Amino acid sequence: MKHLFLIFLMNLLHQYAGKSLRRDGSSLKSFEDIKNEIAGYTDIAKAIIDLAVHGKAQNRSYERLAVFADTIGPRLSGSKNLEAAIKYMFSALQKDGLENVHLEPVKVPHWERGEEFAVMLEPRNHSIAILGLGNSIATPPEGITAEVIVVASFDELRKRAQEAKGKIVVYNQPFITYGETVQYRLQGAVEAAKVGAVASLIRSIASFSIHSPHTGEQSYQPDVPQIPTACITVEDAEMMSRMSLRGTRIVVHLRMGAKTYPDSLSFNTVAEIVGSKYPEQVVLVSGHLDSWDVGQGAMDDGGGAFISWEALSLIKDLGLRPKRTLRLVLWTGEEQGGVGAEQYYQLHKENISNFDIVMESDEGTFQPSGLGFSGSAEARDVVKEIMTLLQPINVTDVFDPADGTDIAYWMRDGVPGASLHSDINKYFWFHHSQGDTMTVQDPNQMNLCAAVWTVVSYVIADMEDMLPR
Repeated sequence: MKHLFLIFLMNLLHQYAGKSLRRDGSSLKSFEDIKNEIAGYTDIAKAIIDLAVHGKAQNRSYERLAVFADTIGPRLSGSKNLEAAIKYMFSALQKDGLENVHLEPVKVPHWERGEEFAVMLEPRNHSIAILGLGNSIATPPEGITAEVIVVASFDELRKRAQEAKGKIVVYNQPFITYGETVQYRLQGAVEAAKVGAVASLIRSIASFSIHSPHTGEQSYQPDVPQIPTACITVEDAEMMSRMSLRGTRIVVHLRMGAKTYPDSLSFNTVAEIVGSKYPEQVVLVSGHLDSWDVGQGAMDDGGGAFISWEALSLIKDLGLRPKRTLRLVLWTGEEQGGVGAEQYYQLHKENISNFDIVMESDEGTFQPSGLGFSGSAEARDVVKEIMTLLQPINVTDVFDPADGTDIAYWMRDGVPGASLHSDINKYFWFHHSQGDTMTVQDPNQMNLCAAVWTVVSYVIADMEDMLPR
C-alpha cells in the first residue's frame, strides 16, 4: 500500500508541476498560464486601440464632453447645474444602449459662494481676485477691514501669534507638491482662527499662475471659531509678501456672501454591460460628475467621467461582452470629500468579495503614461502583463499606488484599485479655477486615455479568474 501511495503522489505532483493547489484540491493557474491567457487578448486590444484612436470612435469622448461642458457648465454639489448634469447623463447613457442605467440617491452638501469682493486699501488701492473656499462662512454684510499679516508657513504663524490677533492672515506658502501644499487650503482658516485672526487669504494651490485664484474644499474644527476664508492669486500673495518684508503696512477690505444650506438630494449615475458568465462580479470604472462652480469642470473631472463612459461604448461597439459585469459609476459630491462614493460604498460593501477591481480617472486625461495600481504583488504582476497589450501606443508602465478619492474606501478594504496615470505637469495650472475649460482638453490625448482605460477594464473583466487579493 505504501508503494502504491508513493506512485499516486508522484503522479499527482507531475500532473500539477508548475501549478499550485487550492484548499479544495483544484489547481491554480501558474503565472505562465496567466501570461498566455493575457496574450490571447492581443487582437482584441488592438481592435479597441484602433477603434478609439483611428476608427469611427476617434475624438468621440472629447466631442461628447464638449457638448456636455458647453451645455451644462460647472456642477457644484447641491446646485441646479449638477442636477441638470445628472439628468443629461442619465438620458445619454440610455440612448447609448447601455444596460441597467439608473440613479442611486445620496445626500450632498449645498454651499453657495454668493458675491465676493476684496480690495487692498493700503499702501495703494488694488483689486484682489479671490475665490471663496468651500463651506466658508460669510463676512458680516459690511465686510471686514483689517491689517494684514503675511506668513510663509504654519510654523511662522505660530511664532507670530501675538501679531496675528485681529488681523487677516495671508499665507504665501511655496508650492511643493499638491499633497503637501494643499494643507494650507484645508487648514488655513482653522490655524489663523486659533491665533485670533478675523479672516484668512491663502495663496492658491497652483504650480503656475496668470493671476487666477483657485478654489477648493476647506475644513473647520468644532472647537475653533469659524472665520471667512478664500484663495487669492499667487501674484497677489507674493506681492503682499514683498510689501510686508519691506515693513509696509497692508490693509485689506474683504466681503463674502457665502451661504450653507441643508444637504441636498443628488445621485450617483450608474450604467453597465452585464457579464456573460459571472454577472455578479464587478469591474468598476469611474470618474466624478460634480465640479467646483468655476470654469467648466472639463478637466476635473469631465475627462475622467467621459473616458469611463467611452470604455463601455467601445466595448459595446465591438460587440464584446466580458465574463464579469463592467459597471460605470459617475460619482457625485467628490469635491466635498467623496460623499457620494462613501454612501455608495456603505450601500454595496456587503458584496465586496464580488468587486474585482475599482478604477477611477481623476487626475486629468492628458498624454497617458500608464496605470497607477494598488493591490497584492500577485495582482500587480497580472496588471503589468495586461499593460503589455498597450505597446502599440507605448503606454505600458505601472505606478504605485492608485489614487482616487472615490475608490479609496474599497482599496482600504483590500479591493485592487487603479487610476489613470497621465502627464499632469500642467494639471495644477487649471485645477479648481476659471481656466478649467474645454480649451485644456486635447482630443488625441483623450483617445489614447480611452484606449488604455478600455483595454485594462475589459481584459480584467473577461479573464477567467479575478485578480488575487
